[in-house]
Amino acid sequence: MSSLLIKNATVVTLGKANQVIANGALLVEDGAIQALGPAPAVSGGADQVIDARGRVVMPGLICSHHHFYSTMARGMNPPGEPASNFVEILERLWWKVDRALQMEDVRLSALVPLCECIRNGTTTIVDHHASPSCRDGSLDVIAEATAQAGVRACLCYEVSDRNAEGAGVEENARFAARCGKEKRDDLKALFGLHASFTCSDKTVRRCVEAAAPHGIGFHIHVAEDKADVDHCLKQHGKRVVHRLAELGLAGPNSIFVHCVHIDDSEIDRLAETRTMVAHNPESNMNNAVGAAQVLKLIERGVLVGLGTDGMASDMLAQMRCAYLLHRHAAADPRVAFCEAPGMLLGGSAEVARRIFGLPLGELSAGGPADLIVLDYLPPTPLSADNLLGHLIFGMVDAAVDTTICRGRVLMRDKKILTLDEERIAAQCRERTPAMWERVRAL
Repeated sequence: MSSLLIKNATVVTLGKANQVIANGALLVEDGAIQALGPAPAVSGGADQVIDARGRVVMPGLICSHHHFYSTMARGMNPPGEPASNFVEILERLWWKVDRALQMEDVRLSALVPLCECIRNGTTTIVDHHASPSCRDGSLDVIAEATAQAGVRACLCYEVSDRNAEGAGVEENARFAARCGKEKRDDLKALFGLHASFTCSDKTVRRCVEAAAPHGIGFHIHVAEDKADVDHCLKQHGKRVVHRLAELGLAGPNSIFVHCVHIDDSEIDRLAETRTMVAHNPESNMNNAVGAAQVLKLIERGVLVGLGTDGMASDMLAQMRCAYLLHRHAAADPRVAFCEAPGMLLGGSAEVARRIFGLPLGELSAGGPADLIVLDYLPPTPLSADNLLGHLIFGMVDAAVDTTICRGRVLMRDKKILTLDEERIAAQCRERTPAMWERVRAL
């Protein structure tokens, strides 16, 4: 039985019973929090002791939508003329990048952002993968990387018809069967699809049929750009959310990503079906596709989590981006102060709870020991009532000192312990030029 004591901490529990405990402590045993509270109330010996020295201890952060496979595109100049719209971005960049990947690229493309997740305190990641030239078995390679890193991960493969009809259905089903058999608390599956405009009705129905025996939901990009909506109206005579819901993709275990170009009837459909939404503000701004109506989604009762779409792995920075974007989009300084942090601390936590069946995103006795020590010494009084102000204007800029997942210390004193970051980066640099040449040849 391994144990860990964290003492002299400013403990931020989050969850429904959110508390800020000054001079707090936590006792962790075998991956779970055995006790937490004011230091005098937490007793018992431990194999390891971490002195937080007054810094903030809070739950590990959660990313509701990532793309590990995009890693090796950093610094690459896409061939041809610069893309002028979203579809051209896909055609000239991402659909060439994913086709150029080889299996070792897939492994390294996962390990690099996993280092960054640990460094930024992200302990649970929902990833969406594509590698058409080395599809079969790719999710196992990524799962091995996430296990090595020590984080929790939910994986899927991106089914689409753009290279071959229904490509990826079998990979999703195989991996879902594996997860169902292993029943691990750190590895789960969703059934991935790219988007409405790259999947025929036949392909979507195949996915629904293949997912049914495993009892899992779906993970798909929805109305990210107006082109997806235009295609759906022209080809199917209905809007994207309605089409996907009628085909069986909506539901409380499914993530509809982006939802930038949806109307009120679609928002109602998401709420009625309890479908989850992953908001990716930095990516939406980078691709110039617009600002999703997340304030309206939240107001209507839709569960909205926060993701990065592969842009980065820093969830606190993503939160502040959402805060600034939606104040700017609404031209109203009264909005997003609660909603932006709420997507990260509440929405993403509920996304993870639905997927993993665990009370993630909070610190509670008996709950998972997924937590971080944030290098933040509050310069003004910190309480549950003013936490959001500290989060947006102070904690967001603080470095993560220690990252712990399932009771395992993944990083301590800002040094990653589970992965050799320098070696991984060097290996990725060595392989990248050849991958870029394959992209240029496509």
